[in-house]
Amino acid sequence: MASEGSTYGDIHRYEPPRESTAAAVGIVLLTVIQIVLVGLFTYGMLIGWASGIGTSLTVRLIEANMFLGGVLTAIFLDLAFIMLLYRKEFLPDVMIVKKRRRKWEDLYIRQEDVEGETLADEEQLVETIKRAVYPYYKK
Repeated sequence: MASEGSTYGDIHRYEPPRESTAAAVGIVLLTVIQIVLVGLFTYGMLIGWASGIGTSLTVRLIEANMFLGGVLTAIFLDLAFIMLLYRKEFLPDVMIVKKRRRKWEDLYIRQEDVEGETLADEEQLVETIKRAVYPYYKK
């Protein structure tokens, strides 16, 4: 469904989402894995795997920190895959017409002001700086 107009805000292209059942099942399974990983990470933090409670060797502490870091990595990777599947399968692909801007429009109000203004004397320079710093400055 594409519109013929090219005015600002018109929908140029609209593709509805696929909404496949396989993606929905995949998202549910990844969510279950996410819950298990978050539970494992929380259990490890509460028991004190990373703090060395109950361990006398530094090697165990390093291994525990690496294990919890790996679990945290798996949590974020799993979340990334959930979001990727959701975006790809359940959100529509929409392209709208946007207003094209020239380079000078971001910096200046009018095209005539591209070259800037020259200041004749020092008094005018001080007044311009006061207005730039404090726009509600009263004379």
